[in-house]
Amino acid sequence: MTHPLNTIKMRELAFATRTPSRWVSFIRLFNYAFLTIFLLPFQAVNLLFFPSKASFVSTLHHKLASHVLGLQIKVEGSPTKTEKALFVANHISYFDIIAIGSIVPGRFIAKQELSTWPVFGILAKLTRTIFISRSSSSALQQLQLIAHLLFKSERLILFPEGTSSDGRKVLPFKPSLFEAPIQADAIVQPLTIRYEKINGMPVDRRSKPFLAWYGNMDLLPHLWQSLSLGTITIKLVFHEPIKAIVFGDRKKLANHCQKIITFESEKPYQ
Repeated sequence: MTHPLNTIKMRELAFATRTPSRWVSFIRLFNYAFLTIFLLPFQAVNLLFFPSKASFVSTLHHKLASHVLGLQIKVEGSPTKTEKALFVANHISYFDIIAIGSIVPGRFIAKQELSTWPVFGILAKLTRTIFISRSSSSALQQLQLIAHLLFKSERLILFPEGTSSDGRKVLPFKPSLFEAPIQADAIVQPLTIRYEKINGMPVDRRSKPFLAWYGNMDLLPHLWQSLSLGTITIKLVFHEPIKAIVFGDRKKLANHCQKIITFESEKPYQ
């Protein structure tokens, strides 16, 4: 005979990862589209005439979007107040952008291919995303660009894995762009993203694929399913800021940040 507590847990898990509801997904996408269209003219004006103020609208958009899409953002630690800063984080889902963007006013660094994606490419450009190519021939030029922006006291956000993972482990960090904060004498702050709960139930190995978007997964079907899950609790852990020049070597700096983020990401959920 099945123990009553086991039955309750099974029901809770079923509710936490229930069959996608098309109406929840539709309503959330509709509200997100309405929010984006409403703020679009304000962001366009800022980009044209007040580019230094553009991050305000971007942050506001991410904050409101997190509520619209059912994302509950928890923060541990605090982002550095230093203007000349590079935030480096593990990458699990498209929701990472909204979660970080709602807390950190700054510009994301993304792969060049994103700029050509329908809708997502436009949104990335509106938030002043910096697009970089993976080709080795442009590596030096991109490094100089990132260093120049840090010199100008820009706050930048980088996913050094270069792609999103399944959330079970942190992929090796690509060290090339870690040279930029060293050259600019900037601060680097490691940031761990943890997807902790779905409707109050801890995320486990079975439910992680509902949230993590990686490999050859189709974007739109995965997004539609994720939006139907209910409330998703995301925890951002801001670690101690690091003065990049102290390391003096991009590989050592990248490895140090990866160890910090990996250690935090592998902690058991409470």
